[in-house]
Parts: sequence; C-alpha cells; structure tokens
Amino acid sequence: MSPRVGLDVKRIIETAAELVDKEGVDSLTLATIARKLNVRPPSLFNHIEGLHSIKRELSLYGLTLFYEKIEEASREKNKNEAIFSFAYAYIQFAREHPGIYELILRAPEPDDYELQAASSRIISLLSSCFSDYNLSEEYKIHAIRALRSLLHGFSTLEQKAAFGLPVSIEKTFELMIQGFIDSIK
Repeated sequence: MSPRVGLDVKRIIETAAELVDKEGVDSLTLATIARKLNVRPPSLFNHIEGLHSIKRELSLYGLTLFYEKIEEASREKNKNEAIFSFAYAYIQFAREHPGIYELILRAPEPDDYELQAASSRIISLLSSCFSDYNLSEEYKIHAIRALRSLLHGFSTLEQKAAFGLPVSIEKTFELMIQGFIDSIK
C-alpha cells in the first residue's frame, strides 16, 4: 500500500501535538490522530511504527520547541535578567503547550541519543544562565534542579487551577523567582 498523498510524519506529529495540547496526553490514540487527519488508523503505519514512536517524536518535537522558546527569551541576557527570562518562557511554554510539556518532562532513555542531545541542550542553556553567578559546577546542578522544580511546581498548580485566592498569580511568580535568585547569590 502506498502512503497517502499529503500525509507524512511531520503532519502526523503536528496533529498529535495539537491533540495532546487540547485534550491531554492520555487522550492520544492512533484512532484520534487518524480521525483528525481524516484517514483510517492503518494509514498511519506507512509513516510511523505506532503510538510509542509518535510519543517519542512528540517529545523530540516538544524539546525542540521548548529550547527555541527559552533560548530566544534568554539570549544576550545576564544574571537575574537571564533567570527571569528563562522562567517566564518556561511558564509560558507550559501554558501554551500543556500536553507537550507533560511529554518533555520524562528523562530520555539512556540509548536514545537524539532525545538525550535535545535534553542536554536545554540543561546547557539553563547552566549558561547561571554562569554569571560564579557557582561551583556541583552547586550549579543544585540550582538547575531547584529552579526546574519551582517552575514545574508552579506550572502544575496553575494548570490544576490550584491558585484560587484573589491575589495576582504573576506577582506570586515574580516573588518566587526573586526569592530563588536571592538564595543563590
């Protein structure tokens, strides 16, 4: 059977990304992707190996999008401005792409060098945001983990509508990041 004209891996992944961002990762099936593309599920197998390969490609797609967003935000910024820019870009990405965000959180399999490289680019970029603080390499790792934990916790609580008090969420975010920066000086 020949591949359907206009259907390719890129289109499948972009459609799957749209689905997970709107309906969540758990709703992603070959049938939902095929329905959205107006094809039968077996047609997808001309381009992909199955749902696992779609999720893997979505992770790579998401890591690339995420890197582009945080790199652009933190480019040519130093110290506090770099950390704030990174943090705002992180939260904005999680808001815009909740499904993709969930997929990029998992650490890549040790033998998946392409995903490992995509993840490493993000960690390297974040590490460079801390270069002006004169931290030891070990402390820099602690700072990276701490900031990622703060940002993930904040974005998860926000996505779950857990911030119900009538006080500015943006101000809370600003205070949280400033408190983090003050802790690493």
